[in-house]
Amino acid sequence: MSRTTFTFRPLDPMRDAELLHAWVTHPKAAFWMMQDAKLEDVERAYMEIAADEHHHALLGLTDGEPAFLMEKYDPAHRELVGLYEPQPGDVGMHFLTPPTDTPVHGFTRSVITAVMAHLFEDPATRRVVVEPDVRNKAVHALNAAVGFVPEREIEKPEKTALLSFCTREQFLAATATAAPEVSA
Repeated sequence: MSRTTFTFRPLDPMRDAELLHAWVTHPKAAFWMMQDAKLEDVERAYMEIAADEHHHALLGLTDGEPAFLMEKYDPAHRELVGLYEPQPGDVGMHFLTPPTDTPVHGFTRSVITAVMAHLFEDPATRRVVVEPDVRNKAVHALNAAVGFVPEREIEKPEKTALLSFCTREQFLAATATAAPEVSA
């Protein structure tokens, strides 16, 4: 895939809810666990994130058009509280690429690479933490491709998750030749 330039903007829960609803309720997004969500449920969920100082949702854009969803959170306060010992500089991350009738080879890998580059633009970020469902083999492969190392399975209320970490150095080593362009 050719180099892709992504930009990011904060998600607007009201303006973007319809788009997100189509993304998170699609069968492709089964691991997002919102398959039965109504539009109002999506609005409410993302309004809660917008009001949360420890959780942020961003849209990744290509040529100004929404191309993917990214969430970042502080694992000392959200998602992983009590499930591991957070370190200073830990940032939790989720990402979702939407369904498409015309898949582009390498797009999802470009997305996760851009998400990671965006997170590591903040010098305070020392390590990215993820906790995907243990059954989500596709995302495990993507995580490995950008430098994540699995630590162990953990039990969350909604799933058994694979706790994995990626330092800045691991990310840079894994993506030295294929990093997409990212601009704020």
